[in-house]
Amino acid sequence: MPVINRIADFAPDMAEWRQHLHRIPELELDCHETAAFVAERLRAFGVDEIHEGIAESGIVAIIEGTGAGPTIGLRADMDALPINEQTGLPYASERPGRMHACGHDGHTTMLLGAARYLAETRNFAGRVALIFQPGEEEGGGADVMVREGMLDRFGIGEVYALHNAPGMAEGDFYTTPGPIMAAVDTFEIHITGQGGHGAMPHETRDPVMAACGMAQAIQTIVSRNHHAMEDLVISVTQIHTGTVNNVIPETAFINGTVRTFDPAVQQMVMRRMKAIVDGHAASYEVEARLDYMVGYPATINDAEKTRFAVSVAEEVSGEARVIGDGSREMGAEDFSYMLQKRPGAYLFLGQGESAGLHHPRYDFNDA
Repeated sequence: MPVINRIADFAPDMAEWRQHLHRIPELELDCHETAAFVAERLRAFGVDEIHEGIAESGIVAIIEGTGAGPTIGLRADMDALPINEQTGLPYASERPGRMHACGHDGHTTMLLGAARYLAETRNFAGRVALIFQPGEEEGGGADVMVREGMLDRFGIGEVYALHNAPGMAEGDFYTTPGPIMAAVDTFEIHITGQGGHGAMPHETRDPVMAACGMAQAIQTIVSRNHHAMEDLVISVTQIHTGTVNNVIPETAFINGTVRTFDPAVQQMVMRRMKAIVDGHAASYEVEARLDYMVGYPATINDAEKTRFAVSVAEEVSGEARVIGDGSREMGAEDFSYMLQKRPGAYLFLGQGESAGLHHPRYDFNDA
């Protein structure tokens, strides 16, 4: 992979920055220490403007080019995950219960490297808006930044982002025009029955059986209410109820996730899930409440900007190592909020073989 010599010179510094950030993971919108480190580096690079405190701890920095042109936003996420790290690395997380298990420490470092080079060379027209965003995993930091007026405030006309991809060859790129990642919703079902002795179930209204029935019926939304050629995932991920073997409990709890691309499919899921919960509650003579939380929307790449991004990726890695019209996936990203307001593209960058994202033994590939 051809790398500009000057950027290659940054590699030792960038590895040091990344490993420092790996030690100090922060969650959701509370990325103040990470942001302070970013701002310190940006000041040292001589960027033209640094605007802090957006979405609590986010930063937008501006670098002016050498002539008139558009303002292009480049975004990196900064937050970590509530996971206990198991890498055993010398730079492992110093904060129990938190780790950079998704590579946002690497994304932040990549954007810092770009900032250093662009501020030094300024060999472009227009302006670059460097967007350091908190709260991608939880908190919807991109949505908060958009709602706080970031795009209009800085005149950002296009937006681009990268995410590392374990299991994809190091240095390969992958993207697709149109939808690339799904919308993500969360559901909770709270069931209340009447507990009692496990030997006398006739005297109870059993929430355990109601929960089992609901969980199974919810799976039929995909198999029986939905066109097989359209993308939909519904996963029941938690069922909690009971404490001992001889007591029928009073309550049960179900939790899960829904992934869609089409708003009409999303509405169908919400309607059917409500009917299933209400119907099973009546059938099992329990009370049940469905809480359906609409989350990040689908991440939809602009076709023209995706073609442009692919052409740039091909300059870096070569045409054979760039997939520009791939399939979409059911993961989710809050960069979707920025793409709802501005044209742009989201790409994956291969980091080679490693533990997967959100795994306690994951580590970003500094190369």
